[in-house]
Amino acid sequence: MNKKIKNMLRGILIIGSLVSLYFVPWILVKAWILPLPKSVQEQLDQAVNHGFEGVLVYVDQRGKTPKTYTAGWHNKEAEIAAKPDALYKIASISKLYDAVAVTKLVSHGRLSLDKTLAEYLPELVGKIENAETITLRLMIQHRSGIPNFTDSPNFWAKPTETFEESLALIEGKPANFKPGKKYEYCNTNYLLINKIMDDVLGYPNFQFIQEEILNPLNLKNTFSSVSEVNIDDVMSGYHVGYAHDLKTNDYGMHATAEDVGKFIRALNNGAVFKKNEQEIYASIYEFEHDGWVPGYQSFAKYYKNTDTVIIAFYSTTDPKLLNWNLSQIINRRIHRIIKKSKNEN
Repeated sequence: MNKKIKNMLRGILIIGSLVSLYFVPWILVKAWILPLPKSVQEQLDQAVNHGFEGVLVYVDQRGKTPKTYTAGWHNKEAEIAAKPDALYKIASISKLYDAVAVTKLVSHGRLSLDKTLAEYLPELVGKIENAETITLRLMIQHRSGIPNFTDSPNFWAKPTETFEESLALIEGKPANFKPGKKYEYCNTNYLLINKIMDDVLGYPNFQFIQEEILNPLNLKNTFSSVSEVNIDDVMSGYHVGYAHDLKTNDYGMHATAEDVGKFIRALNNGAVFKKNEQEIYASIYEFEHDGWVPGYQSFAKYYKNTDTVIIAFYSTTDPKLLNWNLSQIINRRIHRIIKKSKNEN
């Protein structure tokens, strides 16, 4: 290839990059290109300047004492600064706890990964397509093809409150694909898994989670719902375009960043498991997770290369998920700061 063609191609690539930047929100570009701060705290302060009302980040790095960093508000209206021990709505991070609970019940012989939805909940035959061939394993792995009830129009404007209300949103709807043929993240899977666990146990499955997961790990700041906590301990949540604090909404599990961090550490080093359980879990689900509900974005990640657990909570969401993309940029920068600091020491 001659020099003239190379220069022409280089010019086309530069123009293409500049054009693509035109369509990317400037705040994302800015967050990406800003010089990397020297500390996690500086990065959190920067995140607040980007528009987040409050941020909590827990860092557990091998060889160092774990620490929770804060920036912004715990409660903006009351002008209460962000608290490291605040309770937070962890949203879909709770699926990790559910998957561990299923693993333990499978190990105990009380559940089978190969039994079908029709066998566990026969009343759903005819209401959920392919109930006879959708296994518990496929539901855990989001490969069931069942429609996602939280994708219903305007769901988050008025979320359902009961299992029956949630299920009604997808009953009778055609499957999105044949069981096992694809992966598609779906909250209905875990709605059904929780119902199955409740039925098998004969009591709410969170009690089992508490007895088998939380208590052995000494996690005393993890709760099943907002009704179980002092509301003043819950970090306020804000959604762009919505005027009110969302902390009183019941979106499921609440926990401190530290509690989630300790759980993620135990999940990844195997401390949460008994004999044979870790192998079962590794065959069905993942070891980190994100979560989103209005007002709350949560990220629980383990970085194997630096043996570091990072839990990040952001208390501002928006309809276009701009803040979701922004928080992911910030998360990557936080890890870069930690990795750079480790290399320098």
